[in-house]
Amino acid sequence: MHPRDQTIFALSSGRAPSAIAVVRVSGPQAGQVLTILAGKLPAPRQASRRLLRDTAGQPIDDAVVLWFPGPGSATGEDIAEFHVHGGRAVLTALLSAISLIPNTRPADPGEFTRRAFENGKLDLTEAEGLDDLIHADTDRQRRQALRQLQGLLGDRARDWRERIIEASALIEAGIDFSDEGDVPAELMAPAIKAIKALHDEIAEVLAAQGHSERLRDGLVVAIAGEPNVGKSTLINQLARREVAIVSPHAGTTRDVIEVQLDLDGYPVTVIDTAGIRETDDPVEQEGVRRARARAEEADLVLWLVEGSQPTQRPDGTVWIVRNKIDLGGVGAGQPPGEFGISASRGDGIPELVEALVGFVADFFGMSEGAVITRARQRDLLVRASDSLRRSLDLVEEGEELAAEELRASAFALGRLLGRVDVEDVLGAIFQKFCIGK
Repeated sequence: MHPRDQTIFALSSGRAPSAIAVVRVSGPQAGQVLTILAGKLPAPRQASRRLLRDTAGQPIDDAVVLWFPGPGSATGEDIAEFHVHGGRAVLTALLSAISLIPNTRPADPGEFTRRAFENGKLDLTEAEGLDDLIHADTDRQRRQALRQLQGLLGDRARDWRERIIEASALIEAGIDFSDEGDVPAELMAPAIKAIKALHDEIAEVLAAQGHSERLRDGLVVAIAGEPNVGKSTLINQLARREVAIVSPHAGTTRDVIEVQLDLDGYPVTVIDTAGIRETDDPVEQEGVRRARARAEEADLVLWLVEGSQPTQRPDGTVWIVRNKIDLGGVGAGQPPGEFGISASRGDGIPELVEALVGFVADFFGMSEGAVITRARQRDLLVRASDSLRRSLDLVEEGEELAAEELRASAFALGRLLGRVDVEDVLGAIFQKFCIGK
């Protein structure tokens, strides 16, 4: 039996022990599994309390079971759910009992969602939204992922693709009727109008996104500078806990320390790097090398200096942060892009955090209403938009060339959704034009 035809099962709730655990079974044997373990099938979509028994008749647990016959289920297949007490022994006994039933096997990672996708329950953008929702750490990530799961991009991409197919059907019908006088011209005009509107809509989405797809991974801020200027103390202040060793001895930080922050719902990774200086210590040399590399890759660098010490601003997006203002030497006002703080006492930290929030909000732009959430999605939309533009440029040179670019645009959107069907254009032609008459 092919693996896709087998019935899969897995723990779908959190790791044991827990108050309640949910074990999900999906596939053609799901009903048989439920009947064997629970005695009989319950009414569809109604919770039923059953004493579960293994294949030898030994009791496993007093549980609640549910039955979702396909195709009206999450995966489009028959699904059984076992809501049991979340002890390790209970789960081990239940999973072992299921595995003894023929043609069942443990699910691979993401296989339930993959089967839902393959059975048309969700498209690829919605599957990506579900993955993002599961891994969301901040409220803005959660809201963005939920909008994607609810079809924010998928619905628009389906509409764009259908309209491209309609325009392509008009052009290809014009090619078929090229020997019938005014028919091609009458078909080309609405096709060109539709293509222009589509190109403008997709271009507008691409232009308005900013760095919205980065919201999934977050923005990276590196704290860098010479040794013993307070970098570790600053990261402890930002994290509001002790994450880095603070020592008066230079070179204490040898490796890169990372802290995940939630700044007004935006995910930010702050990294504390080794002090950048010339050294003969091979371990510290490696720390300095890594510090330079991470600083170069960061979206923003907080370059820490001591007091009014003169400094040369490094390349890239850099803020100069003057530490130890409690010891004097730093005036009240700072020029743009510079901040005065006392990492040990906390002076100036709220102002620095407020500025960071503003920077992050500007960086992500209109992410609250973002349509694009992944680089893959942006790349395919760019391809679709470019093909639409080329089709307009090629109309005068030949309808066949324009039609080919439209097919490329529809193909890109099909890849975006995970649905590519070369018969779509033919279907549209047969439905909208009486070619056979």
